[in-house]
Amino acid sequence: MTRPITVLIVDDHEVVRSGVRAFLDALPDIAVIGEANSGEDAVEAALEHAPDVVLMDLVMDQIDGVEATRKVKNASPRTQVVVLTSYHQDEFIFPALQAGAISYILKDIQMDELADAIRRAADGEATLHPQVASRVIQEIHGAKSEELNPYTELTDREMEVLKLIASGMSNSEIADHLVISENTVKGHVSNILSKLHLVDRTQAAVYAWQQGIVRRNR
Repeated sequence: MTRPITVLIVDDHEVVRSGVRAFLDALPDIAVIGEANSGEDAVEAALEHAPDVVLMDLVMDQIDGVEATRKVKNASPRTQVVVLTSYHQDEFIFPALQAGAISYILKDIQMDELADAIRRAADGEATLHPQVASRVIQEIHGAKSEELNPYTELTDREMEVLKLIASGMSNSEIADHLVISENTVKGHVSNILSKLHLVDRTQAAVYAWQQGIVRRNR
């Protein structure tokens, strides 16, 4: 049996921690290994438990969520940080992502969507709230095009995978869609990121939209 995904919940509101924990504790594939009500406690718990995923609030006393994210990633590089917050302003989004958070979601998310974001994070896949994704896209639109290396040629299969990434599919969904193994998909994703000089799937999706490789339905 595959071991459950270990999760640390960080939030300075007990009612939030309790509600999230009650839901996650009922899931067979996720195990909450601890709670923290401050950034300081989050870093200590990450050092002690090295959880797969940390659910990180941003606005807390003393060490805020951005600094806590940076310190958690330094303490336990394998741990993925999922920001769970009420704030979607630029001054929160970009520092959190730059500090090492893999995902940024808002507290109006449905519980089953939260669980899915945790599972994706454990697999190294990002989840961004639509408002956050929109701001990231706008920011990259303003970046120098040469930094994205738009002239790199991808194979037909890599282009197909890139389009599916941009449509929001996970690796497993892409594998099912193309009738190939998930490991093969991961190989294609790795090649895409390498050829385009991008860091992660989120940047790849943004690149595809920016370059017109995929277009929104009218």
